Amino acid sequence: MVTLKEIQTAHETIRSAIDLTPCKYSGYLSRLTGAEIHLKLENLQKTGSFKIRGALNKLHALTPAERRRGVIAASAGNHAQGVARAAQKLGIPATILMPEPTPITKVEATTFSGAEVLLRGDTFDDALRVAQTLAKERGLTMIHPFDDPAVIAGQGTIGLEMFQQLPGLAAVVVPVGGGGLVSGIAVALKTLRPSLRVIGVEAEQAASAMLSRQAGQVVELGGIKTIADGIAVKRIGDLTFDLIERYVDELVTVSDDDIAAAILLYMERIRVVVEGAGAASLAALVSRKVKLNGVCTGVVVSGGNIDVQVVAKIIEKGLVRTHRLLRITVQLLDVPGALGRLSTLLGQLRANILQISHDRLTSDLPLDRAIVDISLDTRNLEHQHEILQALDQAGYAPRRRD
Repeated sequence: MVTLKEIQTAHETIRSAIDLTPCKYSGYLSRLTGAEIHLKLENLQKTGSFKIRGALNKLHALTPAERRRGVIAASAGNHAQGVARAAQKLGIPATILMPEPTPITKVEATTFSGAEVLLRGDTFDDALRVAQTLAKERGLTMIHPFDDPAVIAGQGTIGLEMFQQLPGLAAVVVPVGGGGLVSGIAVALKTLRPSLRVIGVEAEQAASAMLSRQAGQVVELGGIKTIADGIAVKRIGDLTFDLIERYVDELVTVSDDDIAAAILLYMERIRVVVEGAGAASLAALVSRKVKLNGVCTGVVVSGGNIDVQVVAKIIEKGLVRTHRLLRITVQLLDVPGALGRLSTLLGQLRANILQISHDRLTSDLPLDRAIVDISLDTRNLEHQHEILQALDQAGYAPRRRD
């Protein structure tokens, strides 16, 4: 098991090598959720996530012989960067196994820190099995991303910091993948303040902790698919399961749509970039899966390492969902000035054209007609209805595009 004393020792060990990340109050999110929201911004940590804490603590505990032989780790991205950076700092050779679908930004960041990166398998669990085999073959020390007492103690230092930063802290909401983060934070905070409520949040399609709690034993999932790749884990750890059962009050799940909406909310309202796993905690509060009205609540933003292509998709889908992006197809006469008249009408309707495509060659079109696909910047649902009605009355017969 892991104790408060071990977490306090870990903090003394690593504190000079990590950043004391802010715990930022958000009035907007507090009004939106009903809770008193304070964001623990680990996306501002070195390597862009909390993972360097556990990695540093574990590597400091290695013997000189283990350091010379080197270490190996498996990760969906953030643990990889944490181990690579910690190993580089301590002069330890590092080999990192990552799933093949890992975003290129995380692969490049890990390589940049001096580690040897091998892409194997479709999921974290596939990469982990390969790493375990290579560890035995090469005599390397395995740095597990979550099911290790030293790693858990390192992650638990976040709990110590939050306790010091927020004297009135009464609840904390934490993302859950393998369980190392929530376990460490829960041990620290529940030992310091037993009345404090600890809530873990999983992705709906990667809910091993919740299913394990329901079954009374660790459950391994089949296929998993979620935009929150940092918590896309088939099986929580044996040690983390025991700690979760002992210290975590509640487990909830959120959908990918909930997570995407939270990512967009962070960008638009808080002006911070957050990855899927890091947005899970806020997603649970905004979707009302967790209700903490009036309670001083710490929301752990675990990381900000998100692929820009994913960001682009999330922004587009979020704009569609909130009725600020309207994509339509219209037909018009293929004559000079027709496109200009359409543009003028849209301008009068205060609809900003983001993208437009003009096609007169589609085989089933009459010779005197053209198809126009348009993406419009709109204010809200009522504005969209106004635009569609005006286009219809003008004879354009608009059709929405998904």
